[in-house]
Amino acid sequence: MTATSRILKQIAACFVMTILMFSASVQAQNYKLAVLKYNGGGDWYANLTTSVPNLIQFCNNELDAGIVAEQEVVEVGSKELFKFPFVHMTGHGNVIFSNQETENLRKYLLAGGFLHIDDNYGMDQFIRSEIKKVFPEYELAELPFSHPIYHQKFDFKNGLPKVHEHDDKRPEGLGIVHNGRLVLFYSYESDLGDGWESSEVHGDSNEARTKALQMGANLVQYVLMGNDPDKL
Repeated sequence: MTATSRILKQIAACFVMTILMFSASVQAQNYKLAVLKYNGGGDWYANLTTSVPNLIQFCNNELDAGIVAEQEVVEVGSKELFKFPFVHMTGHGNVIFSNQETENLRKYLLAGGFLHIDDNYGMDQFIRSEIKKVFPEYELAELPFSHPIYHQKFDFKNGLPKVHEHDDKRPEGLGIVHNGRLVLFYSYESDLGDGWESSEVHGDSNEARTKALQMGANLVQYVLMGNDPDKL
């Protein structure tokens, strides 16, 4: 066996171990959702108090999802990232992934993980370049309204709901698809995370909050269940 063959074999073995590590963590019920902690100065902790906890409660009530009630916080470069099938990222400002963080996040997503990025207004100009670092071979593209992510338990025939008005732009649901699987979903000009917050935080209407939670539940259902509701 040549030196090159041995190296390729070692790389393949490491990748298989990564997949097994992720699969084992997901199978160890119950599911846990996490908020991504990142560097660069942006407020990764925006909406940390009530947003994801409210989404978890909604999913448990509406989908019987069995998700652990307490959210976790995980750093981009941590091996702990592989414990979570669904990771949520938000903020208003700058985002910087180091080379190690970029590699770790890519491995996580290719091994079966899922990242939901929600622009809380002000993140867009920074996050797109970081996504490109993670997936240089793909372009972030808007998903068609026919995509299954919009048609889980709750039907959104016109795509993402609009929670907050910022620049009078329509909401866009953008994604990265690898080998036919959606590994990253970026909600832009929608503010889903704000809509998940408790009503007293932003004063959003019950209708706006309900739509945001329903769309969030669709994301969770798509990731944890795929098209088979018996998987939960």
